Amino acid sequence: MGMTMTQKILAHHANLDSVRPGQLIMANLDLVLGNDITAPVAINEFSKFGQDKVFDKEKVALVPDHFAPNKDIKAAEQCKCLRSFAGEQGITNYFDVGQMGIEHALLPEKGLVGAGDLVIGADSHTCTYGALGAFSTGVGSTDMACGMAIGKAWFKVPTAIKFNLSGRFSPYICGKDLILHIIGMIGVDGALYQSMEFVGEGVANMSMDDRFTVANMAIEAGAKNGIFPVDATTLAYLEAHCKRKPVIYEADSDAEYDRVIDIDLSTIKSTVSFPHLPSNTRTIDNVGEVKIDQVVIGSCTNGHLSDLQMAASILKGKKIAPWVRCIILPATQKIWKEAMHDGLFDIFIDSGCAVSTPTCGPCLGGHMGILADGERAVSTTNRNFVGRMGHVKSEVYLASPAVAAASAIEGYIADPKKVQEGR
Repeated sequence: MGMTMTQKILAHHANLDSVRPGQLIMANLDLVLGNDITAPVAINEFSKFGQDKVFDKEKVALVPDHFAPNKDIKAAEQCKCLRSFAGEQGITNYFDVGQMGIEHALLPEKGLVGAGDLVIGADSHTCTYGALGAFSTGVGSTDMACGMAIGKAWFKVPTAIKFNLSGRFSPYICGKDLILHIIGMIGVDGALYQSMEFVGEGVANMSMDDRFTVANMAIEAGAKNGIFPVDATTLAYLEAHCKRKPVIYEADSDAEYDRVIDIDLSTIKSTVSFPHLPSNTRTIDNVGEVKIDQVVIGSCTNGHLSDLQMAASILKGKKIAPWVRCIILPATQKIWKEAMHDGLFDIFIDSGCAVSTPTCGPCLGGHMGILADGERAVSTTNRNFVGRMGHVKSEVYLASPAVAAASAIEGYIADPKKVQEGR
């Protein structure tokens, strides 16, 4: 039986000729990731392994991005734990405030993930790196501790769903609309412990940022990972960011999939996830009248430069509604600087937005935009569970940067095309 792309990466890292779905394997790791919420727990457990040093100081990355810059004393202690451990261990890839970005945008940008890698991270959205043709998945803090100690982790080989993409996006449509469409179609457990493998001629029409967004939210369908083939777009990105030679895996022609789903990208509409699940989706023409209080544009899902450019193209020359707070969160310092030099900050600030340093901030209800009782936010983040962004009686509506920007202007969830056309 042939293997999928994911199965081939797992087999190689387990030093096996082949693997089969459901098989338990021990695999070698190329990178272990932790942040200021999950890593302190892992660091505490690490001391119980009886080892003085991490398995490879070049293959551990620590990024204090959730509550950084520190919002309170507890957050400061969490980040201090990472800082101390990184110093004691001589960890090369520790990124503090001023260098820090949102981890899942920062690691690819720094060239720490390459095609064919196997990466674990104590954060559920570690699956982002599948956009680069890597196998990456989120784990618990104890698994992270083990990974730091021995450079290995246990995996159960997943089955797969093939998403065969064709066509190209219409204007104002992006990867966020695609993944929300898919999650709405299959549900939050529709790919439970499966690999979501994206193939087809439509992939070539997707930018790297679109692919990062789609892979990032594979976990919201319950998937073990999301993964894209390595093509010219991937190789160009890796050449610009990653010094290592890419290791390219392709699915066998006789690889088995639990199901195959065909999607024409040209049919995807602006899509919004209503509270309180990412799967509770509606297309923009079925949203109705939803008044909002806040808009968040950023996060590991949609804080890339192209996301900010899309938002700026809608906001340019316009003002946000007077009752709306609009917060812009570039995902990394590099993106922040590029956006500033490209004049995007002028557009954002002139329209009435606030621009933040890179941080996860409001995405998890941490800081920089917490919602009060009864408030509603349109957000380009990846989750809208009860209380995700603040009060348990607040509401989060997930959307693309274009929909978010249009909604900030109107004060209601809005169609970016209609806003641009003045309708």
